[in-house]
Amino acid sequence: MSATTDFVAAQAENRRNTMLLLVALTALAALVGYLIGALMEGESSGALPAVSPVGVAGAGLMAIASIGWSAISLAVGDRMVLGMAGAKEIEKQDAPQLYNVVEEISIAAGVPMPRVMVLETDALNAFATGNKVGSGTIAVTRGLLNSLNRDELQGVVAHEMAHLRNLDTRYMVVVGVTVGLIALVCDMALRTMNWGSTRSSDRKGSSGGGILIIILLVVAILAPIAAKAVQMAVSRQREYLADATSVQFTRNPNGLISALGKLAEQAAPFPGVSRATQHLFIVNPINQFTAKTPALLATHPDIADRIARLRNLGG
Repeated sequence: MSATTDFVAAQAENRRNTMLLLVALTALAALVGYLIGALMEGESSGALPAVSPVGVAGAGLMAIASIGWSAISLAVGDRMVLGMAGAKEIEKQDAPQLYNVVEEISIAAGVPMPRVMVLETDALNAFATGNKVGSGTIAVTRGLLNSLNRDELQGVVAHEMAHLRNLDTRYMVVVGVTVGLIALVCDMALRTMNWGSTRSSDRKGSSGGGILIIILLVVAILAPIAAKAVQMAVSRQREYLADATSVQFTRNPNGLISALGKLAEQAAPFPGVSRATQHLFIVNPINQFTAKTPALLATHPDIADRIARLRNLGG
């Protein structure tokens, strides 16, 4: 099997797995909604209903909320991220080398020319955003432009172009919104659990209601943790794939290898970066991750591991 076929197969599998993830997260959100609705209904009757109409309504509301918030985020999310980061669109005369590199990689990737933006900070970093391939944006920091040579810049731009080509920017917005919704609702459920438990104990001491409270408590604690862990795992796999796809576009792993080495040393927080957007960047601007970092906390793979994989591709 050729290297190109391997990349195509990996990209297709990536998209299938992400769609399955979105379905699973939406189902998890619906489960939380059902349990909360069933508990509310059980409080009035003192018994655990076999099938709760209120629970079904709660599940539907959570599913609709998840889909609705995702749609809104896809419509305006890229503008919000660019605005928070303070990215400014540039023309070719403003940064000729950057613009030429983006044009070259755009042609190699078969992707319409994205907008090019610069973040005025000395920190080294870059990210891509956009809800579809034909309306993407690649943004790099001024520090990155001043510190990388052309091959290194090409590797970074190709990595970000890979995120646009693979639709990572779209999927991670939807996944992030769904995970956030699950965490928000579970937190609300936990805050009201004591109130619900007291009400239930005042009503006939039903074991059915108590069982439902215990189930909801377990789900409310574990659901956001599981959803976040899956989100981080998907994010790390997308970084690996974007690195590999970058080599597919440039035919030169050394540029990205060298760039990642500099980024590992000089990446730093800067105004406009937050925990809500940290996963979008080529390296996390807030935290440095190693092979020993707990999986739940790591938005990116260990840079040393990324470099080792790229060297294997080059070999």
